Amino acid sequence: MALADPAGCAKGSEDNNPFPDIIELNVGGQVYITRHPTLVSVPGSLLWEMFTQKDTRSLARDSKGRFFVDRDGFLFRYILDYMRDQQLVLPEHFPERGRLQREAEYFVLPELVKLLAPKLSEQNSLGDDPCHSDPEELSPGGDTARSLASAALPGAASGGPGGSSAAGAEGRRAGFITIGYRGSYTLGRDSQTDAKFRRVARIMVCGKTSLAKEVFGDTLNESRDPDRPPERYTSRYYLKFTFLEQAFDKLADAGFHMVACNSTGTCAFAHEQTDDRIWTSYTEYVFYRE
Repeated sequence: MALADPAGCAKGSEDNNPFPDIIELNVGGQVYITRHPTLVSVPGSLLWEMFTQKDTRSLARDSKGRFFVDRDGFLFRYILDYMRDQQLVLPEHFPERGRLQREAEYFVLPELVKLLAPKLSEQNSLGDDPCHSDPEELSPGGDTARSLASAALPGAASGGPGGSSAAGAEGRRAGFITIGYRGSYTLGRDSQTDAKFRRVARIMVCGKTSLAKEVFGDTLNESRDPDRPPERYTSRYYLKFTFLEQAFDKLADAGFHMVACNSTGTCAFAHEQTDDRIWTSYTEYVFYRE
């Protein structure tokens, strides 16, 4: 039986990379699969130091043997994108710029830190085309929206009973919030007084995320969006309470005024042998703040 050449084995362990070409990472519970050259593409970075070691035993692993990094799993996708080609283009109106800059500092990526340094109001992506920021700038139709709101609320511009003063509105962000809910009731054939209403099961909130959080705070339930990335606008929030008046009070306290409402409904027979009908409706109330 031929024996293996010890010198050849030693040479192989010295020259060969101890890491496989395809590497699985567990970053804050999010699994990423990438190539080893990608992770060492920026010399001096934290990932470069981790994956140029000769002994892999010092690196943390999860229960499935994947290399574990205890950082934000969502934001790491942008770190990995930058490692691939040293360029990064963020989604439009990306709200996590400050946190991503902190992640770039942790992973020792100084050039990425510089790219993330400009304020949101000056640049919202790392491409060549600047775009307006979400908190600071209004949409191109903002003037039209303000005109419509002023027409609907005569006292808004003058600080009268229908609106707030200029001093009180200073520093507030303008925008729309839409409140919606579904309702149903059963109507008998004898009289409308037989209608049996069901309570409001859920109040939906649509609009700019920053405005919704400002108005409703801890009463805003985000469990319908557990895995979705942050967006400038959302229609997937709902409130933890089910009283429309409470939602209206919170909007009024924050300086919002109702400018429009609409409702749609459908009808179906409750039983084949009776004339009882079930009406189902969806109603929306649109609020605006200058």
